[in-house]
Amino acid sequence: MPPHRSEYILAGDIGGTKCIIALFSIDHNKTGKHLVLLRTRRYPSASFPRLNTILRGFLFRETFPIQAACFGVPGPVHRDEVKLSNLPWSIHSQEIAEEFSIPSVHLINDLAANAHGITELKLSDFLTIQEGNLELGAGNRCVISPGTGLGEAGIYWDGKRHQVWACEGGHADFSPRSDLEIALLRYLTRQFGHVSYERIISGQGIQNIFNFLQSTGRMEPSPRVVEEMAEQHVAFQDAAYVVSKYAHAGTCPVCVQTMEIFVGCLGAEAGNLALKVMATGGVYLGGGIPIRNAEYIKSSVFLHAFADKGRMGSLMKAMPIKIILNDQTALLGAARYALESMS
Repeated sequence: MPPHRSEYILAGDIGGTKCIIALFSIDHNKTGKHLVLLRTRRYPSASFPRLNTILRGFLFRETFPIQAACFGVPGPVHRDEVKLSNLPWSIHSQEIAEEFSIPSVHLINDLAANAHGITELKLSDFLTIQEGNLELGAGNRCVISPGTGLGEAGIYWDGKRHQVWACEGGHADFSPRSDLEIALLRYLTRQFGHVSYERIISGQGIQNIFNFLQSTGRMEPSPRVVEEMAEQHVAFQDAAYVVSKYAHAGTCPVCVQTMEIFVGCLGAEAGNLALKVMATGGVYLGGGIPIRNAEYIKSSVFLHAFADKGRMGSLMKAMPIKIILNDQTALLGAARYALESMS
């Protein structure tokens, strides 16, 4: 049982692979209201039939009232309801409010939660990929996050503060930039029909690129990679981890080529999003995949693809690019959203 405080917030980062739930108290001081993390717990998403089941376990034995809650969810939120993109769940804010007696419950897109969470982070929570031109001022920002899927969000500067807007840009059409990527598009079109950027820039995407290189006879993976993938039952996120590991070791040419294609496509789409948002205030890469593959993202492959926008090339090179290193950013953003909703 946490120490007695007058106000509490429940927050969650809900993903296709894992859910992180946390309880915060609110500390009041001269500089305003601040979040104090009391406890947090991680749950495997697929092991539960719905979010409410997880919340029952998390809140078991808690007797104090929670004033507000917010959950970052993967998918478009409509009328306080969402059907998750990568899980057979539907989440209703009103159902959560009624079952757990929480006066204010909000659902926001998971990338919107990431965007809100940026303001909660320290300088040490970022890895700079491109310094950019800081003379451009505050400006708009954007977040792109490859994980189980591909999330995107914009953050516009209204002259006083940054405001977040969510989107489903990860489901926009994939645009190949080379003969190899055209062949990849044709390969994936035969499987899926519509090919979005999420089919390539995600854990699932790493698996798709690897399968393309192998099944079309372009390259053969090392026997050890094939063995480890079989052991992992070729689960999307696990397969991505195997490919990344052997690419970094340099012991499997297929894995190396897979990650180079992945990073190039990530750079190109990050650049597309940055152009549409006019992200002179910064481009932020979220999710576990950029953290694990920071060395690849720092390479010329990513930066060339990001800046390769014709007459806009000099503008792209002026935009700061950072990897978010704190894996609780979306959780902090959801909590911040709940806190501000109480005002």
